[in-house]
Amino acid sequence: MAFRRDSRPAPDQIDVIIGPRATFSGQLRCDGSIRFDGTAEGGLIETPGNVLITEGARVMADIKAKTVSVAGAYKGTITADRVELLEGGRLWGTIRVRSFLLDEGAHFAGELIMQGTDADEPLLPPRPAEGEKIPAA
Repeated sequence: MAFRRDSRPAPDQIDVIIGPRATFSGQLRCDGSIRFDGTAEGGLIETPGNVLITEGARVMADIKAKTVSVAGAYKGTITADRVELLEGGRLWGTIRVRSFLLDEGAHFAGELIMQGTDADEPLLPPRPAEGEKIPAA
């Protein structure tokens, strides 16, 4: 994100609202938090703040944000520090995240990729170097 990274919105302050009778399509960039009560079809939603998808909302777009809370329906790819799939929420797609919360009564179908972990598989023994002899037991 190439816009103000140093300013973070208050967690309860919503700067952009897509209302229940509104449909949005395209690219949305904002320095603050975004709430969807309506529909988003296609495009990218990008903010250093939070994205809230309420119970009646339907969002089919990629999201890059600090925290994404889903109580409605979402389809796409989310890249965030934290994703919360709340009771009654439905999510289809790919989530790239550091922290993931799944409430009872939520539906998730897709791929969850936890970020910030080691790329190596810690339970596998190290591979021998090229040409190194392996001792027989």
